Amino acid sequence: MKIAFLGPQASFTQLAAAQLFPSEELLPKANILDCFSAVENGEAEKAVVPLENSIEGTVSMTLDYLYKTPSISIQGEAVMPIAHHLMIHPKNEIEEVEKIYSHPQALAQSFHFLDSLYGYIPKQDFSSTAAAAKFVSENPDRKIAAVANQFAAHLYGLKIINRNIHDFEQNHTRFIIISKKYSVYENNTLEVQGEKSGLLITLPEDHAGGLHQVLSVFAWRKMNLSKIESRTLKTGLGNYFFFINVVGKWEPVLYENALEELKSIQTEVKFLGNYKEFLLQS
Repeated sequence: MKIAFLGPQASFTQLAAAQLFPSEELLPKANILDCFSAVENGEAEKAVVPLENSIEGTVSMTLDYLYKTPSISIQGEAVMPIAHHLMIHPKNEIEEVEKIYSHPQALAQSFHFLDSLYGYIPKQDFSSTAAAAKFVSENPDRKIAAVANQFAAHLYGLKIINRNIHDFEQNHTRFIIISKKYSVYENNTLEVQGEKSGLLITLPEDHAGGLHQVLSVFAWRKMNLSKIESRTLKTGLGNYFFFINVVGKWEPVLYENALEELKSIQTEVKFLGNYKEFLLQS
């Protein structure tokens, strides 16, 4: 079985995918869209993509493609601690560095540390933390550094100057397993944190009390919502869809009746699946 993931090699998503699918073939993809496309066109049976970071929030691109690809569902979710390190090519010294590269979220998650010690060095966004580390390794004559994980430093032969430079200790990223075939991902070796369902909801029109009407469908059934987030439909100001997580096991009668009631008030609903949340190692 082939599993696509947001690459390149040594990305945090690869570390997550390797724990979720230790015996499967992992296919690195350049961006989140390519991961969705690989699943949609059959190149890969599943894909692992980031959904949310505890510091920087939701990965909006993942939400957008969940909405735009109706054939895709969520099979599972995994949370992994994130540790960022500052690294350079072993030929260079940190005092010589003229620019620091990394993914925008990694730079944001390490902003205060980098600003306090290396505020004089310009920061440059890169496609991923692993790609930044690879770029540094391939350009030993350039005085540059990268913010990436320990696996990237080892893979690309870089020297770690500062470890654990993220500004907040509780830095975690939530990943999801996506697939065209709906089934619940199971793993007997990983710790299960809970169970939830995912929904994408679009209101028929923007009117007073519209969202309240939707939420009341869950409220009177005492269905606990752990997340509700709006995302623009890109069709005009004020037009949104909502990503909702309902906590708990799937209760067929309760949930199916809730979905029917939502549809009865002209709400568009995409059910993403009922799935388990697992805890990964960093």
